[in-house]
Amino acid sequence: MNTGLESSFVKQLRENQNIIHKICRLYTDNDDAHKDLFQEITIQLWKAFPKFRGDSKFSTWAYRVALNTAITLYRKSTRAVKTVNYEKQSFFISPDDYNYEEEEQIKLMYEAVYQLNDIEKALVFMYLEDKDYREISETLGISEVNARVKMNRIKGKLKKILNP
Repeated sequence: MNTGLESSFVKQLRENQNIIHKICRLYTDNDDAHKDLFQEITIQLWKAFPKFRGDSKFSTWAYRVALNTAITLYRKSTRAVKTVNYEKQSFFISPDDYNYEEEEQIKLMYEAVYQLNDIEKALVFMYLEDKDYREISETLGISEVNARVKMNRIKGKLKKILNP
């Protein structure tokens, strides 16, 4: 095995692992599923890394691989029987300085985003990551204009979901 290739991959993965964790959070609803998806994305990135030419930033390329992996696994999981996650049903005790209102708003936003289709979720995720429309369009393989139009429609869709 090429140790130079391996060390380069590990370095890049370490620097960009937050991207992967955020995608995992978007497409999973518990810790075990998050860890499984993170592992699967890492495996897919490693398999594809020798073909990474550097035409784009590693983060852009990793977004694309991670999103494709997450979407593929998400589609497979939607065919499975739905169950209620025990962790979501339990309550937890937090320190006094915990901001319940902010946590509730984030929770409502994630629930609204879960109702979007795969591409819409990816677009929202990258938009919230402050990616410009050029990078979003490159990652998703759509035109920059299409990314802007889709984002405006998604904003309207989220407003309707959050304020019926």
